[in-house]
Parts: sequence; C-alpha cells; structure tokens
Amino acid sequence: MGYYNNVFDGCNDQTDIGRVIRDGREVILQAYNWESHKHDWWRNLDGKVPDIAKSGFTSAWLPPPSQSLAPEGYLPQDLYSLNSAYGSEQLLKSLIRKMKQYKVRAMADIVINHRVGTTKGHGGMYNRYDGISLPWDEHAVTSCTGGLGNRSTGDNFNGVPNVDHTQHFVRKDIIGWLRWLRNTVGFQDFRFDFARGYSANYVKEYIGAAKPLFSVGECWDSCNYNGHGLDYNQDSHRQRIISWIDATGQVSAAFDFTTKGILQEAVKGQYWRLCDSQGKPPGVMGWWPSRAVTFLDNHDTGSTQAHWPFPSHHIMEGYAYILTHPGIPCVFYDHFYDWGSSIHDQIVKLIDVRRRQDIHSRSTIRVLEAQSNLYAAIVGEKLCIKLGDASWCPSGREWTLATSGHRYAVWHK
Repeated sequence: MGYYNNVFDGCNDQTDIGRVIRDGREVILQAYNWESHKHDWWRNLDGKVPDIAKSGFTSAWLPPPSQSLAPEGYLPQDLYSLNSAYGSEQLLKSLIRKMKQYKVRAMADIVINHRVGTTKGHGGMYNRYDGISLPWDEHAVTSCTGGLGNRSTGDNFNGVPNVDHTQHFVRKDIIGWLRWLRNTVGFQDFRFDFARGYSANYVKEYIGAAKPLFSVGECWDSCNYNGHGLDYNQDSHRQRIISWIDATGQVSAAFDFTTKGILQEAVKGQYWRLCDSQGKPPGVMGWWPSRAVTFLDNHDTGSTQAHWPFPSHHIMEGYAYILTHPGIPCVFYDHFYDWGSSIHDQIVKLIDVRRRQDIHSRSTIRVLEAQSNLYAAIVGEKLCIKLGDASWCPSGREWTLATSGHRYAVWHK
C-alpha cells in the first residue's frame, strides 16, 4: 500500500476504516434484486429511505452504479459513467444525499474482477477500452482470458475479459475510481463482487487507499455435500472464507455463505446442524463473528435467478436466527418489501429487539438445544431465542417474551 497511504483525501474525520467493524452494530439492507433495473430504481429507493432508516438499517447495499453491457450492472464497461439502467447519475447522487440525511450509509457494489471491452484487440477479442474513461489496452486483461497481461491471481470469471490486478497502472486507475466513488459520489461502504477472482491482497490495498467505512467481500463457493445432502461438518468451507478475510489484512468482512447453506437445511427439521462439534454456531459466525455478514438470500441466490434459494416458508425462522445472533445481519429487499407487510413488520421488530438488547457482532452465545425440531440459544446473556415447532421456553422468571411468529420466539431479560 506504501505510496498511496499519505495522500490526504479531504475526509480525514471519516477515514477510520476499522471503527464500524469494531463497533459491530451494523444491520444491512440489500436494496435491490435481479429485476430492479426495470423499475426506475434510484427513484423507487428514494421514496423508501425514511422507512429504511426508521427500520434500523445502518447501510443499504445498492446495485453496481456504472454503465454496463448487461442492465443488472455486472458487466461494467465505462466505470466513470453513472448513467445506468437503474437511473441517471443525477438521481443516484440525489438518493445518496438523502440517505446521508437519514444516516443510512450507501454501499457501492464494486465489480472490478472483469470489464467488457469496447474494441477488438489481441486475438480478435474485445479486450481494449478505447473511447471511454480508463482507456486500457490488452495488458490490462489477464492472459487466461485473452489479454496480454499476467495470469489471474484468482479464479476466472468466464466469457469476459478479466482485469489483471498485478499491473500497477490498473491498480492506480482502480484506486482513483474508488476514491471518486467514495469522496465525490458519496458512497461510504463497498461490497466486492466475485472476490475469488483476484488476490485478497489487492482488496487490502484498495480499502487502504479509498477508505470505505465498511467493506464486505463475496467469496462464494460450494458447501461440502455428500450423497445424502449437506455434510454436517463445514469447517473447510468456512475456513476458506476466513482465510480470505485474513488476506485482506482483516479490514474486510465477508458474506457468511457457510451459515446460509447450513441454516436453510436446518429449518427443514434438522436444527441439530446449528451447533458445531465445539458447541459454537457452525458458520463463519461461530469462528469470527465480527467479520461475518449473515444473510438468507441475495440477487443471485434468490430473486428470479434463484440459484440457491432459502426455503420460502421458513424465512422468518431464518431472520429470527440471524437478527438475534452475533455477526452482521443483512436483510434481502424482496423479503422486506415484496413479501407482505407482516414479514416487513416482523423483521423490523427483530431489528428493534436486537438494538434494545444491544446485541452486536461479537455478542456471546450459548447454544442450549440443537435437536431435529428445536433450537434454543442465549445471546449476550440478555436475549433468548427458540426456533422450531417443539414447545420450549427459558427457565427463570426474569425472561419476558419480546416477539414471536411462526416457529420462532424471542425473550429478553
């Protein structure tokens, strides 16, 4: 990171990139789905900002802001053009200003693993970027995806030119763009798309240079399955995510795909899965909760893509789990705004209980029961949760029911 560190970027009062993670009181909303580009999205969200703030969300993750070959934003081309299928640059900046007024941070979806070219170059492929901002040549593209750069430092994202982060000019340009998003456009948080595609060392460098207040990486690979379904032991899966967080210099959190994979099987009557062999939660949350962003679904796993959806009849059990537990919970737009007011209000109530009992990312947890149809735990010594259809309640008269719903109940002291 060396030579970037000393540059003063005009917001030194906000550049403590560790403060938000240390505080551990984040609740994130993923504020879009796979179809959002069809619905005048920046304007739609603008109308929802007051409700997002009142509901207790600290950060709202927005879709990729740059012009893209695909309307969803994940095939970016001209990074500095903020006129996208979601709306104009003017509407986006107005939305971010409104979010700031309501103290909800805007999280940018950072797609820097790959970039679609504008003109054909080496090998007759679209691997040059002529005529747009950041006019890179073929040396910016990895040799494994048709460019003249070096080999990739991660997994290939097939079908489009992958960016070669080993090139100094590429990193310098990406840092310039990230600083612009942060300091000029007004995004305060970053979400790194397809983080397996390039070395986490570069994420460390980019965060250190652009100083987002909070960052989270998408390190998604398959859980461990056997002939009968999901393995009980997912230690190697969560260790891969933890190794990525470590390699960022511990400055980024990561989505807890391990917890998602286990939780969506557990709610089908296999609650024994929610306790590992050490008696801890079995996902990244159980090992490094202050860096684990827990979630049920996102634009890939749910929505109309539905690559790996959470069972729809059990989502309130899922939210009861992640919103009462350590880690950093993230709520999906569809569940919150499209699945009816009852679910919206139950989620708001759980967020409220979390805040009032001061449950945070590092809160202690004691798992009391983990059987096929019953899970129970005490969190932070002041909140108790039960999932499943078995009848159970905490012993002791100090416990009061705080909220309950289909197959879940939460008590507080």
